[in-house]
Amino acid sequence: MTFTLAVVSAGLSQPSSTRLLADRLTDSVTKQLRSAGSDVLIEVVELRPLAHALADNLVTGFPNADLEAAISTVTNADALVAVTPVFSASYSGLFKTFFDVLDKDALAGKPALIAATAGSARHSLVLEHALRPLFAYLRAVVVPTAVFAATEDFGTTSDGRLGDRIDRAAAELAAVLAAAARSPPRRRRPGEAAGRR
Repeated sequence: MTFTLAVVSAGLSQPSSTRLLADRLTDSVTKQLRSAGSDVLIEVVELRPLAHALADNLVTGFPNADLEAAISTVTNADALVAVTPVFSASYSGLFKTFFDVLDKDALAGKPALIAATAGSARHSLVLEHALRPLFAYLRAVVVPTAVFAATEDFGTTSDGRLGDRIDRAAAELAAVLAAAARSPPRRRRPGEAAGRR
């Protein structure tokens, strides 16, 4: 079975530690799913090039072609990895704006792994006080382990601990997807519209 994984990265610099963390999470999820006999199609949504389109959409209510494609990627994926840098003790405005323009039901029931990056470990609670409530509101199924990476976590002795957190979160997301694949399709009630599982 092939799963589609949408990866949303809100990093602003190039190269970006946010994208680096997103890539490491994606690699680990892919490894977990492939070891269980499934294949993975990765679709990355970089928000930095969409900044103007997102602002225009807020004003006009209409996405341009690039933003519409990004929205479709996230909406139609089987699972989501979402990674944001931390600004002013919360997710970035660019990250929040993207999820603001999604349809209110776009993430309902979708397995998701959330993560964040910042210059200091003192921002790590952003995962629980900002990201998890946002995705709970959007009715995504967020895995228990969220991943935070400070600058010091990359390329140092603490990188091993970051790797452990990445692998644990990836295993949880892979397990949710595998369980969903084993579940029989839900039978629709008479008159109920067909929806994508």
